[in-house]
Amino acid sequence: MPVCWKARAVVNRRDAQSLSEALEALEPAPVVSAFELGERGLWEVEAFFTEPPDEEDLLKRFGHPMRVIPIDDENWVARALEGLPPVRTARFFLHGDHTSAQVPPNAIGLKIEASYAFGTGHHGTTRGCLIAFEHLAKQRTFRNALDLGCGTGVLAMAFARLTHRPAVATDIDPLAMLTTIENAKLNRAAPYLRVATANGFKTPLIAAHAPYDLIFANILAGPLMKLLPGIKANLAPGGHAILSGLLDEQANGICAMARAQHLRLIKRNALEGWVTLTLQRPG
Repeated sequence: MPVCWKARAVVNRRDAQSLSEALEALEPAPVVSAFELGERGLWEVEAFFTEPPDEEDLLKRFGHPMRVIPIDDENWVARALEGLPPVRTARFFLHGDHTSAQVPPNAIGLKIEASYAFGTGHHGTTRGCLIAFEHLAKQRTFRNALDLGCGTGVLAMAFARLTHRPAVATDIDPLAMLTTIENAKLNRAAPYLRVATANGFKTPLIAAHAPYDLIFANILAGPLMKLLPGIKANLAPGGHAILSGLLDEQANGICAMARAQHLRLIKRNALEGWVTLTLQRPG
């Protein structure tokens, strides 16, 4: 009996973004990821469904052929990640079980076990957010943080381990929340984290701990546009937001919408074709 079904398409970069957003808009939403293949500008978009989708229906809906295959082995992600190298930033070392012994003595090691939730830390958007956070942490202290669309909880755990301050982590996918809870226990971050399944800001947990000194939102451009008013409303005066999941050509539009919300652009970084924005709410 398959544990889930994967629908896969290979498209160009622009189509990868639009296809990912369209897939995430489905009800119920599949778990979606997009990765650059490193050849001729092609990207691979994958969507994981709990029920088998129909290939003809996917083609009719989205205009791209998607091959659907059953996933029978619960350890398929673990096998796929066995050969991945660790990810290093100035303060953090993200690794799997196979590279646990390589954590440098001066780094904060975050062990991310293989799972169905997106967010091993190898994607350029995750590294971009970590680098932006490290830059801010040199300049200010934080009271708390919110990680919207947390995936496996990497950013919330990084915040907790570096600052020893509380963080709220939410995701629309219940499996992501279970994964975040397990990862937080594994990485000694559980005492600082509060987690909930939520679509955007629709959970009492977020309101209960607002306002936030820092909000992470490493998601796609479409959802980000809808969430910007909520990000502004939940930021403390002088608070910062780190946004990613943006292609180069989408960042200007997000910046314009941020200005309309009276959020000031502090820093813009590009990494592996993805842009990370650091914004601030005026004090």
